[in-house]
Amino acid sequence: MRDEGQSWLKDGERFDDLQRNGLRIIQRADGFCFGMDAVLLSGFAKVKPGERVMDLCSGNGIIPLLLSAKTQGKHFTGLELLAENVDMAQRSVAANGLNERIAMEQGDVRDATERFGRASFDVVTCNPPYMKGGHGLQNADDVRTIARHEVKLSLSEMITQTAGLLRPKGRAYFVHRPFRLTELVVLMHEAGLEMKRLRMVYPFADREPNMVLVEGVRDAKPYLTVDPPLVVYEKPDVYTREIIEVYGY
Repeated sequence: MRDEGQSWLKDGERFDDLQRNGLRIIQRADGFCFGMDAVLLSGFAKVKPGERVMDLCSGNGIIPLLLSAKTQGKHFTGLELLAENVDMAQRSVAANGLNERIAMEQGDVRDATERFGRASFDVVTCNPPYMKGGHGLQNADDVRTIARHEVKLSLSEMITQTAGLLRPKGRAYFVHRPFRLTELVVLMHEAGLEMKRLRMVYPFADREPNMVLVEGVRDAKPYLTVDPPLVVYEKPDVYTREIIEVYGY
């Protein structure tokens, strides 16, 4: 049963409404809060009834929470490196009464296959760091830095672990930046993940895309479907109808 009280919160934290099934998530105003990329990934990912899902780089658990509301997946595991994020995520799961469907675990994605076992999930999702390396960064251990830059996990390592965790014909869903799409395609192919579906996300219809959503299938034959463009804003501060539907407003 979901707890409506504030006893789950620590100093500096707040409950945010996820607009889905009454779910709320604990976040810190001075931390790295979830963004639109995570919400769009949860809308792009397909989870069938009874499937087991792993979310890598899970942060405060936003994707497992949203997928638990949007799908009939059997169980969702979130793997996150930072203890403070895992702590918030575990309290969010408990406050929403979802301990039986969602487990948030602390650990390094680079050890995921060894820890959870090969071919142990039907679906893997990931909203990874977008920027290469840590060149010029002042604090490589900062929460926001780890979320945005590949200082703790490279794109290659993430894809290799995803492929190891997936059963044959299992599906992977990623959100990334278009400027790294070629690298993403190559690394996925080398790991045995064939890109099967792609969708570009545009802030406005007349702008360049700033996100790309991709689906890969383990041990599949090459065949790529390109979905229609997803446009976020009709005009400044006004979402398109499709974005409104993804958010659940």
